[in-house]
Amino acid sequence: MDKLEERLIKVVPSARQLKWHELEFYSFIHFGMNTFYNSEWGNGKENPAMFNPTELDTDQWISSLKAAGIKAAILTCKHHDGFCLWPSKYTEHSVKNSPYKQGKGDIVKEMAESCKKYGLKFGFYLSPWDMHDERYGDSPKYNEYFVSQLTELLTGYGEIFSVWFDGACGEGPNGKRQSYDWQRYYSVIRELQPEAVIAISGPDVRWCGNEAGHCRASEWNVVAEKLSLPDYVAENSQKEDDAEFREKKYSFQDEDLGSRYALKDEKSLIWYPAEVDTSIRPGWFYHEDEDDKVKSLEHLMNIYYNSVGGNASLLLNIPPDKRGLIHENDVLRLKDIGEYIKKAFSDCITSKSRITASSQHNDFPLENVKTEDSSFYKACDGQERVTLTFEFEAKELVKHVVLMEKLALSQRIEAFNIIAETDSGPKMIYKGTVVGSRKICKFHAVETKKITLNIIASRISPTLRYVGIYTD
Repeated sequence: MDKLEERLIKVVPSARQLKWHELEFYSFIHFGMNTFYNSEWGNGKENPAMFNPTELDTDQWISSLKAAGIKAAILTCKHHDGFCLWPSKYTEHSVKNSPYKQGKGDIVKEMAESCKKYGLKFGFYLSPWDMHDERYGDSPKYNEYFVSQLTELLTGYGEIFSVWFDGACGEGPNGKRQSYDWQRYYSVIRELQPEAVIAISGPDVRWCGNEAGHCRASEWNVVAEKLSLPDYVAENSQKEDDAEFREKKYSFQDEDLGSRYALKDEKSLIWYPAEVDTSIRPGWFYHEDEDDKVKSLEHLMNIYYNSVGGNASLLLNIPPDKRGLIHENDVLRLKDIGEYIKKAFSDCITSKSRITASSQHNDFPLENVKTEDSSFYKACDGQERVTLTFEFEAKELVKHVVLMEKLALSQRIEAFNIIAETDSGPKMIYKGTVVGSRKICKFHAVETKKITLNIIASRISPTLRYVGIYTD
């Protein structure tokens, strides 16, 4: 094992990151003043009297998300316009001065309670940029204000799984730009919600780099520490009126963040896994003229396969409308997603197979790959190339193979292929690179009695927590 390899495998996730990896698929809820002004970016001058959802039902939101198999939800508690969806003690620009429930409403509380009711985790987005508040740009005063609001959200709404910050930083009402006290924000979160991951402009979860659902072919969890610096995130974040930003793709350099080659000269490495955020519609907030522009099931499932199925998590935005309901078209698409996933991954036949391997550590037997529990398989020390075979008594029609590594021992697999034995001989049905938290290998259905998984490169003896073979 060379020195670089030794450094790479020493980087492992924190306990909070491991819990986050298990979620895989969760939702953004963009709702606020922009919903009622038919806008994506407000200016902080909006009138709270305009905020009046007459049929708001957070149970409808969360039950719709659950139908898609979504496991958690993040609410935009305050967007760049500064309007707060909870009755904050620190500003008058909030739901308490709106017609909603005659100023007695608290949408953050309602959503948190609905998440608890339906078994979803709850998180929040709090925009550091505030176009409304006069303190923005007076850095010490605004940082105090922001920490006060952050504390309200961290202490008043139960367990928080994620605090989501973007890197947006512009001018406030006084024409000045703010200097964010990121380290203070992080300290408050760690003190009050130690299990919450801090995402995007934060140390726990990395933004994939675009808002269109484009994913890297090889997404690594171990990357250069510099990617987590807030200034780096801000530099690459969306700027106001940047219409082309959402469809942004990668340059060649951006495509590789974690290979041995990419990291060979990096002195400081961290576990910084990727999140893919995109909206079910063209916009992040609801717009009536986008009711017929909900992404197709095929489009959304392609994103799912490449994100959840490519060692990243998927944050899918679902924007409620002016009524305070998720629109019927979005509800239908969420139901379609749930039904597709359930059908595609309902019939795992791994347990029916006879499994053999070219290498097996006595303490971590091969049988462990048959379930998604915490047990796992590991090859013998020093074995970086391994072959696993799965043989069935009769022919099976196979369309998916799902692989999962034991992330607590770092991310190890660098290249693999899958061979199916057919009537016409061996056929390579999939060729891949990284595995990580979950790799969904999708291919044209093949009839076979034998599947061979060849791990042809790894950073040290590979691990597999799960190998799921699914029939068509």
